[in-house]
Amino acid sequence: MLAKKQITKTIALEKYGIRNAEVQYQLSPEELHDITIEKGQGVEASSGALAVNTGEFTGRSPKDRFIVKDNITKDKVWWGDINIPFDPEKFDALYEKVVDYLSGKEVFARDSYACADEKYRLNIRVINEYPWSNLFAYNMFLRPNQEELKNFKEDWLVVNAPGFKADPEVDGTRQDNFAILNFTKKIALIGGTGYTGEIKKGIFSALNFILPVDKNTLPMHCSANVGDDNDTAIFFGLSGTGKTTLSADPERKLIGDDEHGWTKENRVFNFEGGCYAKVINLTEENEPDIFRAIKPGAILENVILDENGDVDFSNTDITQNTRVSYPIYHIDNIQNPSIGENPKNIFFLTADAFGVLPPISKLTPGQAAYHFISGYTAKVAGTEAGVDEPVPSFSACFGAPFMPLHPTKYAEMLSAKMKENNVNVWLVNTGWTGGPYGVGSRMKLRYTREMISSALEGKLDNVEFQNHPIFGLAMPVECENVPSEVLNPRNTWKDKEAYDKKAQTLADSFQRNFAKFEKQANDEIMSGAPTAS
Repeated sequence: MLAKKQITKTIALEKYGIRNAEVQYQLSPEELHDITIEKGQGVEASSGALAVNTGEFTGRSPKDRFIVKDNITKDKVWWGDINIPFDPEKFDALYEKVVDYLSGKEVFARDSYACADEKYRLNIRVINEYPWSNLFAYNMFLRPNQEELKNFKEDWLVVNAPGFKADPEVDGTRQDNFAILNFTKKIALIGGTGYTGEIKKGIFSALNFILPVDKNTLPMHCSANVGDDNDTAIFFGLSGTGKTTLSADPERKLIGDDEHGWTKENRVFNFEGGCYAKVINLTEENEPDIFRAIKPGAILENVILDENGDVDFSNTDITQNTRVSYPIYHIDNIQNPSIGENPKNIFFLTADAFGVLPPISKLTPGQAAYHFISGYTAKVAGTEAGVDEPVPSFSACFGAPFMPLHPTKYAEMLSAKMKENNVNVWLVNTGWTGGPYGVGSRMKLRYTREMISSALEGKLDNVEFQNHPIFGLAMPVECENVPSEVLNPRNTWKDKEAYDKKAQTLADSFQRNFAKFEKQANDEIMSGAPTAS
């Protein structure tokens, strides 16, 4: 067990409608760790990390994420299946039910903030029903010092009640869980789910509206690091593409692993104070930084422990989406504060399970915008119920579930910044080579690292490139420490005709997906499309 520290301060929550609560304010990680275990809500792993089970929900529930439709949002949000409107009066009634539920209980409150750049700082007060959810908030948001806490005033409030169940017929939700953003009242209301990622992504979604609309700043679902020459690299990618792994480079300092802003001053800053990494099949050899970050203060979610408290990282009995959250200072090689200047290279990461896309290719501005809006990766068998073979997966801006505005708004901002700063953009396939999933093999991590290093060090600036016949992507014909035959995916397939057919099938999927964006996309963006069959 971790040593306890003296609790010295509390705060009143009556102004939020929470009455007669026993408020545990700003507890230390050690206190929250021990309280979780005392309450039987978690156990300590052999590493000293806290292991919890998030209950029914082991991932986000996108169909239960809502935005209150009001005067601020009605004409700006891209309404639809991703941004689902919620009635303001229904929100007020549901909020009252949640705070009434929390009244009289022991609750855990924390003051924190998002955005490492002081100019863009967003103060956040988080109120949690569970101690381990509050530890997650400590890990994932930035931590104010004692002086900053004296006169703390929140910009946004997060109310998190996993044990509260909504009544869909009365409350206007789809089912008994919900995550709702109210931009007028500046509240993120979360209930019916213990999955902690809803807390993190709620504030991320809020910033994805606030920063472009009010601050002329591009929000990005990406990781970022910085080299000795003060050059910043940005890594976009959906879950499972290697965003966290590839940005944790021993030769470069980590800015952050998931959420960043790119300002008009050409600075890149981390929204967060921690990392939330997948741990499925985690090994110290392949992902040493993440592996070593699992120590006291970290929270393991939905993993299986043996009788000695050791984690079986290959076990997916609870979920494929096993995770760990930890404060960024658990990583040795970090940028402090979490801000980078001078972005020079952007990497779009995709795990192409069809084995079609090149392992690395250089994009034109039109292609960069097209692939950014597309946000392609692939689901493989076993990751979701009913997925028996690779399925194309498109998530606009590599983070559609968190983007309140139309994707072309973010793409246009990215294109402008790329041109203004002469940034190189690369598409990197961390997925399959030599055939699709089940036939070929996963791209070797060491090859991907070598290709990214070569791009960062300028070693690909003067090599010869050849264009992919269907996707039009510029593929280098050589790269240091990578076999040349790997660089053109067609060369790795035994059956070349089968490759051509699969490549065209994937290109057609891109075309079908992009049809919904064509009306808002300019000619330059459309020039980045693959050839239709």
